[in-house]
Amino acid sequence: MVGMVNENRHPYSWCAVFNGFDSEAMAECPEPGIVEYLNAEPPQNLGIAGARVTHIWCDDPRDAEHVARTSLVPNVVKRPEDVIGKVDAVIIPTDIGSEHLQRVRPFIEAGLPIFVDKPLTDSEDHLRQFVKWQAEGRAILSTSALRYSVEYEASRKKLSEIGNLRLITVTSVRSWERYGIHALEAAYTFLQPGGWVSVANTAGEDSNIVHVRHESGVHVILAVIGDMDGSFGCLSLYGTRSWIHTKFADRFTALKRQFEAFVDYLRTGRPPFPFSETVELMKIIIAGKQSKEEMGRQVLLAEIEV
Repeated sequence: MVGMVNENRHPYSWCAVFNGFDSEAMAECPEPGIVEYLNAEPPQNLGIAGARVTHIWCDDPRDAEHVARTSLVPNVVKRPEDVIGKVDAVIIPTDIGSEHLQRVRPFIEAGLPIFVDKPLTDSEDHLRQFVKWQAEGRAILSTSALRYSVEYEASRKKLSEIGNLRLITVTSVRSWERYGIHALEAAYTFLQPGGWVSVANTAGEDSNIVHVRHESGVHVILAVIGDMDGSFGCLSLYGTRSWIHTKFADRFTALKRQFEAFVDYLRTGRPPFPFSETVELMKIIIAGKQSKEEMGRQVLLAEIEV
């Protein structure tokens, strides 16, 4: 587990999903939501068979020591590269896409499989490098946990009940660059990959209202508004006969499913979904960023060259 950035305390919960945790130490975690949903889980739900987080490095050494004590990680290293030769794979739990290329480079070059927190990147030239690495056979996986939401899975099973799908809306928080992928990947699982056409981002001071078009004719509206924490992960599906509303709630199960998929990838060599989906998702993130910079211009995905 390598890295930790401001407003993102993923190493606490991500290590705990694998290793379990010390409840007294976890009470000191600076993110109360993590404490709440971990404490709600029966102890037998923690852990992934045959996999553990054995080494940790954080940008602030004090964070690494605290996460190690809290989430039962036996080894704290002084440099990220110190895990090379000691682990089977590396997880990058930071969510600033512009930093990920440099964070993963030493591990990719060492031949280690990588899981990268969403978004993989928000830069066209960085995306080209990730595509090159993957084409060379490097194992790279990057997802939002919302892809594995039990609530959204239930909605997909009922999709035929609403007739022909016409509109999807999803809510998120913070910024488009860091948290837009949550809303986007939630919507992405309801439509065919490979058919996403264009992005227009009407951005305000602390908001991004993003209209994404799909070749099926379905409109997707992603509302990413800075302080809308209480409404995070609200999904609505509107069809010709009816509608479905649901909200992402079971964070633990989504996280565990995400890492079970990664561990299965490590064991079998079979990714849980094609890397081309990650590329398309990142093109949408990059196009949304570009649209914001260009005062809401509709940016075609075909303009993002990788």
